[in-house]
Amino acid sequence: MSPDRAARHQEGARRLSPTRLLDVDPLLEDPKTRIVVCCGSGGVGKTTTAAALGLRAAERGRKVVVLTIDPARRLAQSMGIDSLDNTPRRVKGVDDAAGGELHAMMLDMKRTFDEIVEAHADPERAAAILGNPFYQSLSAGFAGTQEYMAMEKLGQLRARDEWDLIVVDTPPSRSALDFLDAPKRLGSFLDGKLIRVLLAPAKVGGRAGMKFLNVGMSMMTGVLGKVLGGQFLKDVQTFVAAMDSMFGGFRTRADATYKLLQAPGTAFLVVAAPERDALREAAYFVERLAAEDMPLAGLVLNRVHGSGADGLSAERALAAAENLEDPRIVDQDGGKAGVRNSPGTYGSSDSPDLGSAPGRDPDTSHEAPEAPDTPERSVDQLTAGLLRLHADRMHLLAREQRTRDRFTARHPEVAVTEVAALPGDVHDLAGLREIGVRLAADRPELPETEA
Repeated sequence: MSPDRAARHQEGARRLSPTRLLDVDPLLEDPKTRIVVCCGSGGVGKTTTAAALGLRAAERGRKVVVLTIDPARRLAQSMGIDSLDNTPRRVKGVDDAAGGELHAMMLDMKRTFDEIVEAHADPERAAAILGNPFYQSLSAGFAGTQEYMAMEKLGQLRARDEWDLIVVDTPPSRSALDFLDAPKRLGSFLDGKLIRVLLAPAKVGGRAGMKFLNVGMSMMTGVLGKVLGGQFLKDVQTFVAAMDSMFGGFRTRADATYKLLQAPGTAFLVVAAPERDALREAAYFVERLAAEDMPLAGLVLNRVHGSGADGLSAERALAAAENLEDPRIVDQDGGKAGVRNSPGTYGSSDSPDLGSAPGRDPDTSHEAPEAPDTPERSVDQLTAGLLRLHADRMHLLAREQRTRDRFTARHPEVAVTEVAALPGDVHDLAGLREIGVRLAADRPELPETEA
């Protein structure tokens, strides 16, 4: 490591001490890193982070695909693509001098399910499944289907071995880790009593099957028929019979993808903002990933605020603002004499007795006369306003630091990188590239920007 880079690492370590510093570039450049999963609560910049990581890796020579599960269109817009779908699309405008490429796609849950059916069933059975009303409802929005299909799509992308790196952008909030439960939930569903009962007639077959259906299931189907509707129950039975040969394949592929997420080539990045609720969710992710033996690379602390004038405390800024707004509150540099000799000061031996002035109400004699509206007064008011804004910023910085400290005290083992806030939203490759620069732990000191 060069002396300059070492010095920058030491500076980052001082800011984050005693937390480990996350260095993103070695992670992205390592050919052994094949999957990066970005997870975190909503509104913390996961989609932007995933896209910036993908762009940075591509411009360092890797062939990257970014898979977003978030239905928002921000990723496509920031990459200059009209829309994303279930097919990876190459992003234009990427610096390919190092030989890298960037592709992007958005999970189409129903289309992924259809592809599985078409790939693992003969044409006649596939047509029957795709046309089944229960399947159409299941594939379009059944609880847990999106997470399971995300697992399927990730497994498909990895099996093709077409990309050096797959970056996954997950849904917001705790559902971001629901895809870890998808194989277990699917297995429980397929092994459940209801499915076994509905599948039994098809397995028995012929008259025996009809007899079983008429005798053994008459009571159950009668109850289910009243609750679900006779036609719906028939659609479910038809679907289960048609899908019977595929159930084992679902479990096998889901379990394989689950193990892939636990493999050394996978890295999880938890994305959070320096806010209490977001870091509470981040702590949940960290603990859950550890419980599932998932490899955590670290925490990306996004939209961190700073100040180029942090030597001026909030207390001093507020005191200075009050002094400018009313010079009698805080002593001037000249001491009390400076106040006594200032124009408009009352109560001194050199000032007239305002209470005895002709035509003045004695009851208001204690009130100071309003300062004249002069250019100097306007400058003082503007300066006071800026000082108060600075005090607000310093209070924000202190609050963010306390929140970070609570997280790092609870999870000192988690490496962290901070991303300075940008002045506005990211909407193009230049913005993503700037986020990538801020993600890198060995970045030079960044100029302060307002968020």
